Amino acid sequence: MKKRFWLFPVLLALLLVAAQCAGGATPQATQAPPATEEAMATEEAPATEEAVATEEVAAGPELAKELYVFNWADYIDEELLTMYEEETGVKIIYDTFDSNEDLLAKLQAGATGYDVIFPSDYMVAQMIELGLLAELDLNNIPNFQYVADFNKNPAYDPGNKYSVPYFWGTTGIGYDTSVVDPPPDSWAWIFDPEVACQYQDGGINVLDDERELIGAALKYLGYSVNDTDEAHLNEARDVILAAKPCWKTFDSSGYIDNLMIPGEIVLTHGWNGDVFVAAAENENWAYVMPKEGGVVWQDNFAIPASSTRKATAEHFINWLLDPEHNAQNTNYVWYASPVEAAKEFIDPEILEDPAIYLDEETLSRLEWIEPLPGDALAIWDRVWTEIKAQ
Repeated sequence: MKKRFWLFPVLLALLLVAAQCAGGATPQATQAPPATEEAMATEEAPATEEAVATEEVAAGPELAKELYVFNWADYIDEELLTMYEEETGVKIIYDTFDSNEDLLAKLQAGATGYDVIFPSDYMVAQMIELGLLAELDLNNIPNFQYVADFNKNPAYDPGNKYSVPYFWGTTGIGYDTSVVDPPPDSWAWIFDPEVACQYQDGGINVLDDERELIGAALKYLGYSVNDTDEAHLNEARDVILAAKPCWKTFDSSGYIDNLMIPGEIVLTHGWNGDVFVAAAENENWAYVMPKEGGVVWQDNFAIPASSTRKATAEHFINWLLDPEHNAQNTNYVWYASPVEAAKEFIDPEILEDPAIYLDEETLSRLEWIEPLPGDALAIWDRVWTEIKAQ
């Protein structure tokens, strides 16, 4: 996820990039912890009074023993998970997903064990409509006060009743500066076969994400990323299918480590922070926002309605919104933080790069992905199926 018009210097000091988010075991209903947090409080006490006191200081009697977290791949500093476990005594079981649609499908298929999830903006609205999210008690998330006004009270969740911002950024083009010259300035480098196929041997990746890929094609054609006109969507499909033979992979989760860092591709449709992460290991990677514009997005903390550990989930969210914890996470993932008070602790290279903290001119060319009405969603799904099938 990075918009770059110049080389991103190698940041050898950022060895945290080497850490990878560990995928935990998917929780099963038959393996779920006690049904309520109150039930946990009645479990057998430690053997000694000293042990009781230690446990209460570490975790507090209101916290569950386990918390199931479901996040995007490569999207948290794993050291923070260890810190939280050590400070609270709560064991984090961590799992990852590849796209918002994968997250939604997992929850709709009956995965009821998750406690904290990270849906993007439009998916929050869709999950609210489907009754999949629990209403938050912001009194239990006092660090929400540090979130910038730009990131609060979004159209997809007015009043932040169901979600709290996690990170925000853009979607554009990552490119290998040692191969791609001149630098790409348009989505044509992805969607025009005459341009894209010049780099076929080097390898091109696109995000395996329905709203992102079709949205980028719509932008290339001069339409909105939220277009619902069936003729325009068919046009976007045809553009994608024409360029598809030039592409090597559809990958949203492993493309940093498997493709970008080892040099298996030279162009990618990607999220700005992901390109930054790759550039810390392979200095050739840079990022550009195409002249046609692209997507500005915000990922969020949310709690599934099925969670039985809501108070612990809110405690975890609040802990990660602490300015110092949030800055540590920002310094790892290289996305813009919504926490204004975290800026004091964020690396200057991140704060001062307009590819991360955007100027007004760049923002004016970007769009938020919005939830689609049911009839339009059916058209999008049909178009996506046809793209993936051919």
